[in-house]
Amino acid sequence: MALDLSMPILVVDDYKTMIRIIRNLLKQLGFQDIDDAADGSEALAKLKERQYGLVISDWNMEPMTGYELLKQVRSDPALEAIPFIMVTAEAKSENVIAAKKAGVNNYIVKPFNAQTLKEKIEAVFG
Repeated sequence: MALDLSMPILVVDDYKTMIRIIRNLLKQLGFQDIDDAADGSEALAKLKERQYGLVISDWNMEPMTGYELLKQVRSDPALEAIPFIMVTAEAKSENVIAAKKAGVNNYIVKPFNAQTLKEKIEAVFG
């Protein structure tokens, strides 16, 4: 299945630099329609306003973490099918397991490059 490069993507991170990095990597891969949110609550509001093809969210954010956002998305019938990739600086196996149990589609450990991001996205849509 070919990736839909026109699908809207929501990048969620409380660190502006990380949003810029992920946005640039996505653009390198050919994605153009990229929105961002500074935390889980802002992301949830945007998810209710617009239909996204993918969410890429950081784990560690305040006040709502990426993990809490994932659980909210998966518990909402209108949002539950959205592909969700979690990004984190910690490769703790308990985090990976918790995210998998909560319904994450894929997991990326920082730092990562465009190739890694492409592989993770392709794995979700493959």
